[in-house]
Amino acid sequence: MERRVKYPIGEQDFEKIRVNDNLYIDKTLFIHKLINGDGNYYFLARPRRFGKSLFLSTLQYFFEGRRDLFKNLYIDSTDWNWESYPVLRIDLNTQKYAESGLLSNVLETLFRNWEKRYGIENLFSDYAQRFKYIIQEIHSITGKQVVILVDEYDKPLVGNLNKSENFERYRTELAALYSNFKSSAEHLRLVFLTGVSRFSKLSVFSDLNNLKDITFSNEYADICGITSEEVASQMQEGICGLAAEMEVDYDEAAFLLKNNYDGYRFARKGSDIYNPWSLLNCLSEREIKDYWNDTGLPTVVAESLKKVNADLKKYFDSYCSEDELKGFDLLNPKPLALLYQTGYLTIKNYDRRINSYRLGIPNKEVKRGLFKILLPYYVRTKTETGNRVVDSIVRHFIFGEPEEAMKSMQAYFAGIDYKMKMDNENNFHNAFYLLLDLIGLDTSTESHTSEGSIDIVVRTEEYIYVIELKYDKSAEVALRQIEDKHYSRKYRSDGRKIFNIGVSFSSKTRCIENWLISEE
Repeated sequence: MERRVKYPIGEQDFEKIRVNDNLYIDKTLFIHKLINGDGNYYFLARPRRFGKSLFLSTLQYFFEGRRDLFKNLYIDSTDWNWESYPVLRIDLNTQKYAESGLLSNVLETLFRNWEKRYGIENLFSDYAQRFKYIIQEIHSITGKQVVILVDEYDKPLVGNLNKSENFERYRTELAALYSNFKSSAEHLRLVFLTGVSRFSKLSVFSDLNNLKDITFSNEYADICGITSEEVASQMQEGICGLAAEMEVDYDEAAFLLKNNYDGYRFARKGSDIYNPWSLLNCLSEREIKDYWNDTGLPTVVAESLKKVNADLKKYFDSYCSEDELKGFDLLNPKPLALLYQTGYLTIKNYDRRINSYRLGIPNKEVKRGLFKILLPYYVRTKTETGNRVVDSIVRHFIFGEPEEAMKSMQAYFAGIDYKMKMDNENNFHNAFYLLLDLIGLDTSTESHTSEGSIDIVVRTEEYIYVIELKYDKSAEVALRQIEDKHYSRKYRSDGRKIFNIGVSFSSKTRCIENWLISEE
């Protein structure tokens, strides 16, 4: 019988992974960096399902002195004396915080357990004071400084973006709780906080002026997720299994994994990172599917982008500074920071000349998930014929039938719910682009030439479509712009047949009015 690798799907407890002989990608080098670093307070932001909780669990067992769990891992070869410390772990991911008071319930359970474990009397009704007293007493009782690990420190805030009263109450409670990290400094060995967002207006960061944010650190870039090197060296068996199940060769299976789940980068000099949740699920099930998307689609992304009427195309390939990505005001989220911190954009490269990061969509799975969130905000059909029309759009583009493809596009737009906003050129461009990209066509926007920027380019195996969109202007104007500015010139050496398509959209009929096509 075939012995298959045991993948720790959904398991975030380091001890269980090691005891059950599950696959573990060794990240203990980063623990060694932390304990030998120049700080005691650390913060790390990463998207959901990227291994933050597992890293905190690993830290917990390490500081508890459980050397037996670290056999044959990097940290076991160092000169660490395996001294044990009291560890307080605060996991805020256990609630959705849809109502006020739930944070108090979580803290009450934690504090009561710690007080029972160490024989501490509860003398305070205020949670912040009670927490400070617990820290001091544990240090006094054990003679050891305390390690505090906070998992998803921002969860109560993220769950209340649209409930200002709850949001402010949770913000105040968290700020008071976290202020103890500064006032209790002499009692603390290490504090490590994780979350999805790096809030610019939460006082935990202003109070803790010695907090080391390693979110963009080159040194810690690979602390979560799985690198290409780790995939190549430790996952051959899984890739072979995927290849056999899909009836492709090893290289093709590896290419599919990379295309769908790789592409993340978290620092200027960071490695290429695979989404660990999707990668491990895929190798376990031996099927390419959208695993990360299925864990939850944050509607806050779509709602925030729609609220600011964002030009989506420019965000999907853009430049920005680190400060623009790092600071995040939940009450007034900026699209780039929102898309980056939630994992829908990632760093593609860093340009030292302009001190800016170039951002892009990491991979195909993320692209499908993002557009699945966004498309209903721009395009919602009134009938069930929408899916059949979509199939015909794909088919006509693949077979080089642009006239029929545009007829299908027109039919799709004609079925858009009248309540949907299609009242400006930006919304029309977004909807047109999202539809083409969502249905799986190789689509790019704002492709630059020496004479301008092409609205949309669609590539299939045999054809290239250069598309110019006009809002309340004629298709003749659109096609003439393509020809006058020689937009298709850059593709003529490609070898594929080129179609130029000028498209006119009418604000009165809220539909594609007409189009003109020329061939090259």
